[in-house]
Amino acid sequence: VFFLLGRAVTHYFNKKKKGEKPPLIIIGKDTRLSCYMLEQAFASGVCSQGGKAILTGPLPTPGVAFAIKSMRAEAGVMISASHNSFEDNGIKIFDRWGDKLPDEIEEELEKMILGKQEIPIMHGENLGRAKRLDEIVGRYIVYVKSTFNPIYDLEGIRIVVDAANGAAYKIAPMIFEELGAEVITIGNSPNGRNINFETGATSPQQCMEAVKKYRADLGICLDGDADRLTLIDSRGEVVHGDRLLGLLARFQKEIGALEDGDEVVGTIMSNLGLEEYIKSLGLKFFRANVGDRYILNRMKDEGSYFGGEPSGHIIFKKYSTTGDGILAALKVIECLKHFKNNLHDLADEIQMYPQVLINTKVKNKRPFNDVPQIKDSLNNFNKELGDEGRIMLRYSGTESLARVMVEGKDYQKVKDICEELSKTVAKELSL
Repeated sequence: VFFLLGRAVTHYFNKKKKGEKPPLIIIGKDTRLSCYMLEQAFASGVCSQGGKAILTGPLPTPGVAFAIKSMRAEAGVMISASHNSFEDNGIKIFDRWGDKLPDEIEEELEKMILGKQEIPIMHGENLGRAKRLDEIVGRYIVYVKSTFNPIYDLEGIRIVVDAANGAAYKIAPMIFEELGAEVITIGNSPNGRNINFETGATSPQQCMEAVKKYRADLGICLDGDADRLTLIDSRGEVVHGDRLLGLLARFQKEIGALEDGDEVVGTIMSNLGLEEYIKSLGLKFFRANVGDRYILNRMKDEGSYFGGEPSGHIIFKKYSTTGDGILAALKVIECLKHFKNNLHDLADEIQMYPQVLINTKVKNKRPFNDVPQIKDSLNNFNKELGDEGRIMLRYSGTESLARVMVEGKDYQKVKDICEELSKTVAKELSL
């Protein structure tokens, strides 16, 4: 499949390209075992269509987007399953501007793979070649460091960096050390099988303990492809992603960085407390669909400066076209320097509504409004919450799950409603 996808991607972008030079395709990866064979398979597909494949080795997803623009490539891919365990793998495809492909182009590539759209076969001198270019890592390090305001440095700051044994296992510690921080590193010994295993953004317990043990000022947990982060304050406590977004909004407004617009972009999963806080700053708040692609699309359409998800994907449009955990951490540190305060106290100013999320197994994914019992329950519970809460129902894009999320001011009410609605969803959709 990866060979066929390499052919399809190269053929598609070759058609779009003007000139006689073969299309240049960047191929990045994380550290999971299957990446070795998948990058070779994809690169073989590129070469079979006359393309030039550049293999970067382990590189964060935002590093791939950066490399595409830096090298003026036609496209690029990141081979990664993000925060999933090493057995899983996947691919993210970017165009020449470092943007993820829209659905319609992905559908066209799928038709090519399935043979519904014929791709010409190339021979002899028309074949392409592949090259490994390790120096891309150095270029990306220099670029990320350049986004940190030069009026600040990290001298005197002790940071625990958890790289999840993933794509940033070398890059992340180097960046923070070169900016002057004392760095304690965990999750930086990948063996192909330990990516995200009891470490990283989705399993921050090791980092929390290390922050307390070494009396660090901050803990930074990245995921497998380093496009998101979880931050740990000096007390060893996780700081909610929505609180980070609110804190950054306050900071960006105060330093006058929102010159392109006064809107902050969140998602349909963003906490109501964040929305209220953003509006209290005199800023607008917009909820995009879940996924950094949709956040970026809204930012481009409205000229918004930055946005993000509760999970820790934060995008600064000026610097990147995708979430970047390292860059976002540096912007948070700028914020701490500016306000001359610690992360715990600053984040504590943003009050979150209690939120309960239950993942419910389902056998089919019918539209919720087509199921009378679910529709009626949803209407009744929405009336019960009124203006002091909300309910979100959506299906997982990769699993047979319905995600039931309820939030409001009264935790017990939120919990009871979420449990009852989850039972109804399970009963009606498991038939």
